[in-house]
Amino acid sequence: MSRQGPVPGEIYIEFHPVGQQVKVTAIDASTGIEVVVIGPSKAASADLKNLAVRKLLRRIEREAPPAAPSPARGRVV
Repeated sequence: MSRQGPVPGEIYIEFHPVGQQVKVTAIDASTGIEVVVIGPSKAASADLKNLAVRKLLRRIEREAPPAAPSPARGRVV
């Protein structure tokens, strides 16, 4: 089965050991936004993954365009 493109909400995670540390990269598939966290190599990988995902979601929220006003409410000028 071939895929047409990235699935909305899909996140790619990469772990890269660097000495006593681990560099964790999280990438949002649909926007291409990427964040990196670095933690101790002895930390649980699930904790580092959760940290990277939370950081990514926060960055996506921050970079999202402001919501358009609802047509039902109208716009106050």
